[in-house]
Amino acid sequence: MEPAAAPRGISIIVGGSATSPKGFVAGATYAGIKTPGPGKLDLGILASEAPARVAAVFTRSSVQGAPVVISRAHARAGRADAVIVNAGISNVANGTQGVRDAEEMCRLAAAKLGIEESRVLVGSTGVIGQPLPMQKIREGVPQIDLRAEGGHAFARAIMTTDTHPKTMAAQFRAGGRAYTIGAVAKGVGMIHPDMATMFCFVTTDAPVALPYLRATFRATVNDSLNMISVDGDTSTSDTAAIFANGAAGGPSITVHSPGAAAFERALRFVCTSMAMMLARDGEGAEKLIEVRIEGAETDAEARAAARTITASPLVKTAVHGSDANWGRVLMAIGRSGARIDLHRARLWLGDTLVYRGKPVAFDAGAASEQLRHEKVVLRAHLGVGSAAATAWGCDLTPEYVHINADYTT
Repeated sequence: MEPAAAPRGISIIVGGSATSPKGFVAGATYAGIKTPGPGKLDLGILASEAPARVAAVFTRSSVQGAPVVISRAHARAGRADAVIVNAGISNVANGTQGVRDAEEMCRLAAAKLGIEESRVLVGSTGVIGQPLPMQKIREGVPQIDLRAEGGHAFARAIMTTDTHPKTMAAQFRAGGRAYTIGAVAKGVGMIHPDMATMFCFVTTDAPVALPYLRATFRATVNDSLNMISVDGDTSTSDTAAIFANGAAGGPSITVHSPGAAAFERALRFVCTSMAMMLARDGEGAEKLIEVRIEGAETDAEARAAARTITASPLVKTAVHGSDANWGRVLMAIGRSGARIDLHRARLWLGDTLVYRGKPVAFDAGAASEQLRHEKVVLRAHLGVGSAAATAWGCDLTPEYVHINADYTT
């Protein structure tokens, strides 16, 4: 799925990746962690060639992988220059050995890059409860060729059940200078982020001040990566981080800078695009579902309603079957805890109005046709306020069951 059209002042870089911003390199290798296959990669490094500021958010699950624990500690100071990631095994629930292995992965990457271990984040994704094959990782790290063109290889190396790599880059201008934001993400199952098995690593050559970087990234993640759901399950490994190395020069961008608004627009565009790519590639998915909630009492209730609809198995199966069973959407809103005035509420399936204070006559065939599109829009006005939110999900197909029934066997 291609990114949506860019807002004014932002241009998409064709073929862009996380190494499109100045001063970033990446590479990957096949270390033998995943089952072999043509062109497979399973171990990668993404790095800044100059010292970078970092902001990161992680899973809120009480069952957290060792890489989350180590990365959170390393990101606390706001300085990190690289991330090393393996796919195939998630390094979750492996006790103290898992922590030692995550720390060793950081040391291996740091030695290769000539930086301190504390300036490396680590991610592992895949099956829970299996030890990492550390000898394979020790042998694999020296084989990684770090290049400015390596962003696409890194994107492939972090995939698990993704059907394709997810990466992009966009340019914006601030203070008379051109800056670039790149991103890479993975995760199409166990997706219901709460901070997504989701990784998203964002890079920029803009000189963003740390307090503003942290605040803006967290707010952006809440409205993008935290608003997707594939199956309602929150991963033990969810990690999203942004690295800002300032390689494009210029004065530091703070909340009061003239370029702050341009940076925030570009960051939101990139993160929202990545969120939509993840949702569209949900395991077994055939359709992207976009849920737009309007007229909610509070922002929190708007978000809850939107996320509950995207996570509802009954809504997801109705969309898969192009069944205009709009009552399931109202059901999900009610389950979310969001307040709704049924006498004032309205509901649309695509462009078809199906409810306005009561059921309205509509062309069921036309409504069903709206649900056949690759992107299905469900819109509801709750009739109690002015708050709004948008969330993304996907349909639930028989293929999802097949993928997850056979995941480890």
